[in-house]
Amino acid sequence: MYRVLQLLTADEVAECRRIAAAGSFVEGRISNPHNRAKQNLQLHDGQAYQRSASLLRDAMLRSAEFREFCFPAQLAPPLLTRYGPGMHYGMHADAAYLELPGGTLRSDISCTIFLSDLDSYDGGALHVRSGDQDIRFRLPPGQAILYPSTMLHEVEPVTRGERLVAITFIQSRVAEPAKRELLFELNEVAALEGLTMQPDNYARLQVVQANLQRLFGDQP
Repeated sequence: MYRVLQLLTADEVAECRRIAAAGSFVEGRISNPHNRAKQNLQLHDGQAYQRSASLLRDAMLRSAEFREFCFPAQLAPPLLTRYGPGMHYGMHADAAYLELPGGTLRSDISCTIFLSDLDSYDGGALHVRSGDQDIRFRLPPGQAILYPSTMLHEVEPVTRGERLVAITFIQSRVAEPAKRELLFELNEVAALEGLTMQPDNYARLQVVQANLQRLFGDQP
């Protein structure tokens, strides 16, 4: 149901850090004043936001594994977010729909891209609750965690240093996580084993792949 990906090069991580260092940040609740669980800072500089969002979006869409896991139809512009000592984001669920300049996005998949060195801060794990399991992520810079937006999650308090991340939301062509996972696994098997199969059987497998995408998908 979730996936860890390496998305950014070292140069791209460094550029995101430069943009963050030069940009202005504001209280994160500016985007949701009634959200008492949210205690962080977010980039509030139009030109800097445009540069970082473009860099991050390009990195995500060039990743074959990202495309194959998410089946992306729309992608919200990624937003740089900071957490200093004592800051956190309490347990919450992401909004089902986001209003963007180009229209409404349904949030099927949430994504956090980590940008800080792990030894530069303490705390700040992304804690995702999956049934009766608790999963925590603190990833090296350039790596991202993708997980269903339906899951309860929080950012645990930062106790030292600064946690810099980018967050975004993806509308998938396949809304249901279980169906996305089935398609992803089928496509992985086809990619790994397809060329060793008899051509007629491989063609039949490709028909199943395409027809399941038609059956499960709700976006072109």
